[in-house]
Amino acid sequence: MGKYFGTDGFRGEAGKKLTAEHAYKIGRFLGWYYSDNGRHRVRAVIGKDTRRSSYMFEYAIVAGLTASGADAYLLHVTTTPSVSYVTAGDDFDCGIMISASHNPYTDNGIKLVNRRGEKIDDATIEKVELYLDGKWEELGLGNRDIPFALGADIGETVDYSAGRNRYIGYLISLSRESFRHRRVGLDCANGSSWMIAKSVFEALGAKVFLINAEPNGLNINREAGSTHIEALCDFVRQNSLEIGFAFDGDADRCIAVDENGNEINGDHILYILGCDLKKKGQLVNNTVVTTIMSNIGLYKALEKEGIDYAQTTVGDRFVYENMVQTGNCIGGEQSGHVILSKYATTGDGILTAIKIMEVVISSKLPLSKLAEPVKMYPQVLRNIRVADKAAVRQDVDVQAAVSEVSKKLGDNGRILLRESGTEPVVRVMVEGPSREVCEQYADQIIALIQKKGLAEG
Repeated sequence: MGKYFGTDGFRGEAGKKLTAEHAYKIGRFLGWYYSDNGRHRVRAVIGKDTRRSSYMFEYAIVAGLTASGADAYLLHVTTTPSVSYVTAGDDFDCGIMISASHNPYTDNGIKLVNRRGEKIDDATIEKVELYLDGKWEELGLGNRDIPFALGADIGETVDYSAGRNRYIGYLISLSRESFRHRRVGLDCANGSSWMIAKSVFEALGAKVFLINAEPNGLNINREAGSTHIEALCDFVRQNSLEIGFAFDGDADRCIAVDENGNEINGDHILYILGCDLKKKGQLVNNTVVTTIMSNIGLYKALEKEGIDYAQTTVGDRFVYENMVQTGNCIGGEQSGHVILSKYATTGDGILTAIKIMEVVISSKLPLSKLAEPVKMYPQVLRNIRVADKAAVRQDVDVQAAVSEVSKKLGDNGRILLRESGTEPVVRVMVEGPSREVCEQYADQIIALIQKKGLAEG
């Protein structure tokens, strides 16, 4: 974790924590950094979501890039996975996505990807942060800022909506099934997917029913999308739809809704797609990659199917790192980030929805039946602000209490004590046979942390 960048880019309240000046400097740095001391003219591709502030940050980044002599190619409003796809497919030096994902419109973020469409490595992020702090000498610039390009060396700005359209074509090409006559609900969260998802599903033959597809710059994620799934659940029931899919603000997540209007989360999706891959002999290493926050119900269901699983820390970047290192082909999070490495280097909500539709159609089973083997265990998550996260984790009494709870839960649950990556917060997660049991044990650990004087305030 850096000073500015977390596990998913530089994110914060627009105009306060993340400013247009930050965006300009990031553009200035990237335009210089990838130029090999001016020997190479950099090409960078930029996408954005529908937040009002996304336009401000887009223009600021473009100004920085072109001032350093780089060419900026604009995808306009598009999804995060489309930026990764275009960056890798069209030989760009880097890609930039302006989005704060599922956060409210008041926040925004800047995500950076390398020429392979993967999240930029920590070493490069460290250099970006040095430049943001004006530490030119540590970047080998001496006591001078990055030089401005002059004359014909000043960068160009290029409309590159063709790249976004090519991504749409790519998604359409991935389905082996026709969605003809299928009644599908899509919740676009008033975000990046508001036009793309409809275009893809209609091209595949589906009869599409849309909600939250009227962005105005201020309503992205507002009681909509994958983090407010209840809206789509009601919509599916009211319109007697066969299935529904909800995306987040930048469409790298997907949560599904079955024909009965019930939520089908990322753990269900990993199970359904993992079983389908195994059936086809395509599940590399016979393994599904999960995070430590995946529900124990997923693990029990996978075990019954003879499927192995790996666990990473929370964050889709860590899931992807495991997949790169091991060759595993599917991984994700309960939140709906699902990575299918055969097709993408990042979570892609629309791609995930397409693949779920394929399984529903080819199996001739409703989504509720496909998800049925995953019995979700009640889960309680408590957050507590602390002065020192490491001190809580290392405290002997806290460790003993967590161990005792773990023993009591046995095979019917688990407890996790996890530090937040972005806040002075420790998270206590308990899964068990009932919500009451989970709340009891979570409150017990929180009370001990407070009693020990480790809580803040």
